[in-house]
Amino acid sequence: MSRVLKEKAEALLAVERGTVFKAAGADVEIALAYPNTYHVGMSNLGVHQIYGLLNQRDDTACERVFLPEEDDIPEFDRSNTKLFSLESQRPVRDFDILAFSVSFEHDYLNVLEILRLAGIPADKKDRGPDDPLLVLGGICTFFNPEPLSEFFDVVIVGEGEEIAGEFIDVYKANRGKERRELLQTLCGLSGVYIPEFYEVLYNDDGTIRARRTIEAGAPEKIAKLVVQDIDRKPAATVILTPHTEFSDMHLAEVTRGCGRHCRFCMAGYIYLPPRNLSAEQARGEANKADAACGKIGLVGSALSDYPGVDDLCSSIQGSLSVSSLRADSLSKTLIDRLAKSGHKTIAIAPEAGSERLRKVINKGVNEEDVLRAADLVFGAGIPNLKLYFIIGLPTETQDDMEEIIRLAGKIREVQLRHARPAGRIGRITLSVNSFVPKPFTPFQWEPMEEVASLNRKQRFLEKAVKKIGNMNIIHDLPKWEFIQALLSRGDRRVGRLLKAAHAKGGDWKAAARELGTDMDFFATRRRSFEEVLPWDFVDIGVRKEYLKNEYRRGLEGKFTPPCRVGSCKTCGVCA
Repeated sequence: MSRVLKEKAEALLAVERGTVFKAAGADVEIALAYPNTYHVGMSNLGVHQIYGLLNQRDDTACERVFLPEEDDIPEFDRSNTKLFSLESQRPVRDFDILAFSVSFEHDYLNVLEILRLAGIPADKKDRGPDDPLLVLGGICTFFNPEPLSEFFDVVIVGEGEEIAGEFIDVYKANRGKERRELLQTLCGLSGVYIPEFYEVLYNDDGTIRARRTIEAGAPEKIAKLVVQDIDRKPAATVILTPHTEFSDMHLAEVTRGCGRHCRFCMAGYIYLPPRNLSAEQARGEANKADAACGKIGLVGSALSDYPGVDDLCSSIQGSLSVSSLRADSLSKTLIDRLAKSGHKTIAIAPEAGSERLRKVINKGVNEEDVLRAADLVFGAGIPNLKLYFIIGLPTETQDDMEEIIRLAGKIREVQLRHARPAGRIGRITLSVNSFVPKPFTPFQWEPMEEVASLNRKQRFLEKAVKKIGNMNIIHDLPKWEFIQALLSRGDRRVGRLLKAAHAKGGDWKAAARELGTDMDFFATRRRSFEEVLPWDFVDIGVRKEYLKNEYRRGLEGKFTPPCRVGSCKTCGVCA
């Protein structure tokens, strides 16, 4: 092993608090991989939660694995060092199970890079009995695991903490069997998907004709695992470290899912029903944070919607950070508390500039809400405001684009009204990204707009923002958002393209030319309601007819009210 790489790993461990070290020889040894760097991966609460749950078991040892920093990868290759776990620095290939937690499409290439560095063949047919069982988990399994399915033995669909213990029990009891027999046994567990037990057939035009099981006992549909009561298994920081986005901060998820039904938002649908941590449990997390580090970050899809959020924030003794806020549920109490914690920037998401387009996407926020939120932020002495917008939304026109600039100008006026008496002014940032149609949303049938058109829209906004002054714009590149659409909407055939792109250092166009793959087929093609979608086999609880109806309501600009959990059966989740 390279001494340089070992010393870097030990330096990370030296400043951690909460790390679990177990002696070698546990009954089940699991390498938990996050396909990005330590800095990014240790910001992910899912990694903390699964790591903590598995290490609570006496018979299980779970150690972490991350993608090396870009500068360190040549050292792995030069020294012929195989990728190793952080805690014991053992080769990943020596573990019984290599479990990935994958959240973002842009990390899919990193999955293959981790396998390469670990010396584990990506193709299942090339792996032998001494290779670990490869398990895929994380948010990507909720909506469409198919582009990665060719590389994994097992996929856990949904909230993995719900099945982690049972999965280990079944694995232990059957690990001595042949690999296929082991997979047959695991297939009987709720939420477990074994990709090789299914065959996909295609029409001449490339669309899916049918999907069928080729193994007795394999279910036609895989129901998403859901933790009904998040108090039982709260997601919170297990290991504190300064080397992450939230340096030495205790993160706690106090609300999961969002019942607002924004029609573009995949997270809003795949995490239904919305669930809240109890006030008692939330205060307990705040107390842990006060004792451990004096800093807490509250995590949730729409944090300002959390019942009693003002009381909770007022009770926190240390510094407070929050993940996301809605303009229509923002309170002066919450903003003043964030200002007291030293916040210099608050982010809100109008998503669209015009009221018409906000109705199409069911945002449920009007211009008055946005301006009121800006007034609260600047009035509390917080100098900077970040505004999230999406371009390329269904039915968008040039007028909608111009409305973004008009709204930004009005917010600028609010900022100046507070800045002049204070004698100082901050900055307004527009974060503008492209609409990517996602599975299990009412807009899943929509095409993504052409990259060239999105580039023109970005240039229009950049030019217009310069005229306002003291305002800047940031955005992802549409060409990479196109790849995100390809991966989120692709079927199994995209796995072959993914492998070719990895071999070519991330050159997707070259990989597509080599394979003769039409990437537009997956990313920018409108799909009919009758088409079999690659992710139709996943059952998230939301009825497909409901999504179709929401699509029609969106085109008509009709409002769908927030969830009434337990008393409403409209979408199917609470049925």
